[in-house]
Amino acid sequence: MKDKGKPQVRETFQTSQTLGSGAVRLQDKAANGMGCQSWLARDAEFLAKGRTQGADGAEGILGHVRILPEIPSVASKKSVDVADVIPQLRDGVSASRVQVTPGVWPSALAFLCVQFPAVGEVVWLSRFARGLVLDTHGKVMTADSACVNGERIYYYRELEHEIEIPFYETILYQDEHILVADKPHFLPVIPSGKYVQQTLLVRLKKTTGIAGLSPVHRIDKDTAGLVLFSVNPATRDAYQSLFRHHAVKKIYHAIAPLLENRQLPLRYCSRLVEDEQFFRTREVTGEENSETHIELIQKLDGLGLYRLQPVTGRKHQLRVHLFNLGIPICNDPLYPEAKTLVEQDFSKPLQLLAKSLFFTDPLTKEKRYFESHRNLGL
Repeated sequence: MKDKGKPQVRETFQTSQTLGSGAVRLQDKAANGMGCQSWLARDAEFLAKGRTQGADGAEGILGHVRILPEIPSVASKKSVDVADVIPQLRDGVSASRVQVTPGVWPSALAFLCVQFPAVGEVVWLSRFARGLVLDTHGKVMTADSACVNGERIYYYRELEHEIEIPFYETILYQDEHILVADKPHFLPVIPSGKYVQQTLLVRLKKTTGIAGLSPVHRIDKDTAGLVLFSVNPATRDAYQSLFRHHAVKKIYHAIAPLLENRQLPLRYCSRLVEDEQFFRTREVTGEENSETHIELIQKLDGLGLYRLQPVTGRKHQLRVHLFNLGIPICNDPLYPEAKTLVEQDFSKPLQLLAKSLFFTDPLTKEKRYFESHRNLGL
């Protein structure tokens, strides 16, 4: 139960805009039709088996922010309403930020230790000593620096032990507005939980040097294939709107058991909701909110290579739809049951591939078609 005596914290995702000077300004945006907040805050990557929403004092998703819009003493401050200058990339990683909550804080160290108790004082002292904590104006803070209510603190998140993903992405296309990457299995798209450096976004920022690079949509870390990124913040919303309005034709390939009791091709619709295990999705009765078109491409030894076209973009939609048809995708670590892995096993990738993207470019009106160079093998 929430403590009514404490201010309620709302979390939002930020988009960044690169200015001519090279500095970066941020503008808070509410979750749009793509469900930005949902696909960030509910990511299956989690720290110490807690939600990425700062559960148990752990740092949440990299780049997220806690803001307190309903507290007059905070909301009235100019620092909340105006854009701040924040640091540039550090080893491909953008600075995370947290807003100072109302209270009496003897120092920046004291506030951060209370805000993120799972991180620990030793880690914060190390970050301060290396200049990895900055104030709302981008100036380096010390552990004893004053902590002003309503202002923002920026910091670079690090992981002491991060699992290396021994597979690599390729850039299939890049122009002044978009970048299309072909992602391997196991690689998360954005930093969260136990992954920072070993993510597609950070890797691409390091190789391209584009600080404002941002994914326009998402695929699961277990899924391989195409991811579209925005290069230019000024035109980002034009490409995001394609996904909001279902104007992108997405084709996936999957290997799963043969479907025996239904005629293919078929159109499968159901209602999907978040499971009690927040990192999973389940079907329930009620008004349909998801739709997938399914057809069989090839079959061999009781398995089929399927062509999947999601009309909607619900979390784990393809995985849940095939599971509920009685043909769970091969090597799925979450369906029908979540498997507990002591160590990362790279020998059995999920047999799901984001194979192609087709859309009309919102700026040039050209037809755009991109296809992954990866293949699933029966």
